Amino acid sequence: MPDPSPIGAVDKALLALDALARTGAAGAQLADLATEVGVHKTTLHRTLAALRHRGYAEQTPDGAYRLGAAALTLGSTFLSEENLPVLLHPALTTLSRQVDELVHLGALAGREIVYLDKVEPQRAVRVWSAVGRHRPAATTALGRAWLAAAEAAGEPLDDAALARLAGDDAAPADLRRALDAAHAHGYAEENQENEPGIACVAVAVVRAGRPVAAVSITAPAERLTGSARRARLAALRESLPEMLPAGLGVPGLGA
Repeated sequence: MPDPSPIGAVDKALLALDALARTGAAGAQLADLATEVGVHKTTLHRTLAALRHRGYAEQTPDGAYRLGAAALTLGSTFLSEENLPVLLHPALTTLSRQVDELVHLGALAGREIVYLDKVEPQRAVRVWSAVGRHRPAATTALGRAWLAAAEAAGEPLDDAALARLAGDDAAPADLRRALDAAHAHGYAEENQENEPGIACVAVAVVRAGRPVAAVSITAPAERLTGSARRARLAALRESLPEMLPAGLGVPGLGA
């Protein structure tokens, strides 16, 4: 049995938030929430009034309660570009040690991928990358993994969107083929398109199915062939999800 909360009122508010999160956009009536939280309706009513005051809960026209916008802000801040490197650095470090290769963390910014973090292996890999730098999403495994995950989450890219993302860096048809391959295989790749002799494989990191980041393994092209390639892909697709914080996963294998 878990230890009792040191502050009962705060614990009730947190339990109420958990219950509201499970109700979804439709919300739930006070009586149903009180039953789920395990408190009297009068007590929960006061708790919900405090949550409404701060924007963490709101009431629908029919009187149901649901999460408010302030709760969404917490999630966005938690997964912001400033916070993601801290949250995911332990996973990147473990992944890099497992495959002994360079690992990158990136996020989409417009039509480019910005590098949020990188972990170097013991054996150095000389590549063009640095935290804070940008590369066209259309030509990187990170960018392709993100875009493929966004499409899978219900944001299809039409011809105009493909042309905008490709810009002067890639042909829209090539980007379409790369995204189709990412959908088919469950990962994105790039083979010596940015640097001679260097290849990358990548997966998106998703929350509720939508991408919040992407992780890649970068290595000399000869180390991303045959059994070595299969081992690195297995690390991305099977090991990485187990290393991620709760609520995050990779497409098809996590949150």
